Amino acid sequence: MIEPAVAFLHEHSVQRAHTDDTRRTYAEILYDWFETLEQNDIPWESADAVDLVAYRNRMMAQPSPHTGRPYRTTTINHRVRGVLRFYEWAVRTQWLNASPLADKTRDLRLARHQRPTQASHAATHEHSIFILRQYEALPRPLVSEQARELLAELAPPYDLMARWQLYTGLRISELLRLSVNDIGHRRASATLHHAIEVIRKGRKPGHVIAPASLLDETDGYVSGHRFAWLARARRKGRISEHKALFVNARGSPAGKNAYQRAVSQAGLACGFKATTHLLRATFACMLLARLEHLADRGAKINPLIVVKVLLGHEHLDTTDRYLRAVAVDPCVLKDVLDTLLSEAGAP
Repeated sequence: MIEPAVAFLHEHSVQRAHTDDTRRTYAEILYDWFETLEQNDIPWESADAVDLVAYRNRMMAQPSPHTGRPYRTTTINHRVRGVLRFYEWAVRTQWLNASPLADKTRDLRLARHQRPTQASHAATHEHSIFILRQYEALPRPLVSEQARELLAELAPPYDLMARWQLYTGLRISELLRLSVNDIGHRRASATLHHAIEVIRKGRKPGHVIAPASLLDETDGYVSGHRFAWLARARRKGRISEHKALFVNARGSPAGKNAYQRAVSQAGLACGFKATTHLLRATFACMLLARLEHLADRGAKINPLIVVKVLLGHEHLDTTDRYLRAVAVDPCVLKDVLDTLLSEAGAP
């Protein structure tokens, strides 16, 4: 047992209340790093820049032992950032007096011009010599025909889960946290949409705007498939009481991996690549296109800011420079949502 690593995970899990996915990611990064150090007989306290560069270069040259495929640049950078984060924490909490991997006085950055529009929240090591240059691919959203084919191919409850992502832009973690109570108590009204409270990434409270047609379909699922699956599970003695909105055919809460696998396989059956994140990206791109159309027609809105708010983004580099100058008028935002959600019968 490596006590500092355990303490690091404990702090981020218990004290900082990070999610299970974040804790597992940190644990996997530390396990791989310490395993590499052990294989090369390097004490973790004395690891330096040369060791971290060699660790990074090994991932660039060799495929992953788990998948057999080359590491993606995003994966390599993510692991390097995780190692740097651990050593900065170790020095800050005095597990180490000092470390070359946490020494901000050394010039480890690439020479570059400082841009006035650079995001102020960027981490110190984002531009260090350890981080590979990374080009982020632009999302290619599903067109309406592809979305309809995908939804038709998916079996319950995954078809409804995919609709929620397409119509609201929820992250998969936020989707799986929805409970029956979240959608069960709403006032009857003639409005085309309802505000649904959700727990955002990082356990922050938030809300999404769900079209009435989606909520009606969800009510049908709750009284149909969900009720039947839970009743069968109770008869077979394998039910545990839970309020999860989405359950599988065994009456258990729908799992992340099963949902992602279902969407991927459905996309392959339809002849195109599909992922759960692509459903969220499709919502964002279509919403942005419609908002830009409204802005061109004279609506006093900033489409990027509206999309940022509705997706629950904390930081969005492409819109940071607009945040300081533009505020969204709530009345205008409501009119925009009324216009958009009146077309919610199709993705």
